[in-house]
Amino acid sequence: MPAPQILNGLSEVADRYDAILCDVWGVLHNGVDSFAEACGALARFQAARGPVVLISNSPRPSDDVVAQLHALLVPDAAWSGFVTSGDATRGLLAERAPGPAWTIGPERDGSLYEGLGLSFAGPDAAAFISCTGLIDDETETPDDYRDALTIAAARGLPMICANPDLVVQRGERLIFCGGALAALYEALGGEVIMGGKPHSPIYRQSLREAERLVGAPLNPRRILAIGDGIPTDVLGANRQGLDCLFIANGIHAAEASDERGLLDAVRLLAIMGKARVHAAYALAALVW
Repeated sequence: MPAPQILNGLSEVADRYDAILCDVWGVLHNGVDSFAEACGALARFQAARGPVVLISNSPRPSDDVVAQLHALLVPDAAWSGFVTSGDATRGLLAERAPGPAWTIGPERDGSLYEGLGLSFAGPDAAAFISCTGLIDDETETPDDYRDALTIAAARGLPMICANPDLVVQRGERLIFCGGALAALYEALGGEVIMGGKPHSPIYRQSLREAERLVGAPLNPRRILAIGDGIPTDVLGANRQGLDCLFIANGIHAAEASDERGLLDAVRLLAIMGKARVHAAYALAALVW
C-alpha cells in the first residue's frame, strides 16, 4: 500500500467527491473547543459540491448530540445530516427488549434507552450488557470494572457497546471510551457486539442519509470519509470501499508527525501498515 497523499487542504480533492461522511470529535472539535477552519472547510464543500453527513461514535442518538455541536459553535452550515453510533445501536438494543440490561455509562447517555421498552438489572441478574462508556471518565479506568465484567463474562452475557472508540481527545487529554471497556470484556472471554465505526450498521444508515440528501443513489467511489481514528474511521472506510482522508493531529498525533510536528509520510505509512489499513489522503488538521 502507498503512503497517504499529504494534502495542503480539502480543496485539492473536493471535486472528486459528491458527499462526505465526516467524523466529529477530533476533527470538528476536541470536546472543549471547535475548530473553525475544519468547520469552514466542510461548509465550503457543501456550498460547492454536496452534503456532509456527520458520522460519530457518540453513544447517544444524534438528535441528542446536536445541542453539544451548537454549544461548541459548530455551525449548521458545516453539515446536513448526522448519524451516531447511538442511532445504530438502538436497533441492536430493541431486538433484546425487555432485557433486563445491565447498563454501564454516565447518566447523560440515558436518552439511548428511551422508548425501547427495556428493563434494567445488575450484572448478577441481567440478560445482557449495554455499555456507553465509563460512568466517570474523568477519574476511572477500565480496570475499575474488571471484577464486575469478570462476573458477567462468566455468565456468558453479551455486551452491546454503543461507542467503539478506545479513547477520545478532550482538550489536551485522552480519556477512555466505551471501546476500552469492550476490549477488556473481550480479553475476559466476553462477547461484544457493536453498531458504530468501524462496523457496518452506522455506515448503512449514513449512506442512506447521504442519498436522501442528494435525492439519488451515490457511487461509493465518490464519497469521502474523513476521520482521525485508525481503528475506527480509517478501517471503517476501508471496509465500505470509501476513500479516506486521515486527520493526523487527533489521537494519533504523536505517531504521525516528526520532531518538528510536521506530517511524515514514512511514519504515516508505518502506522497504517501496522493496522493493515490505508488512507488515500492525510492532513494534520482539516482545512480548505
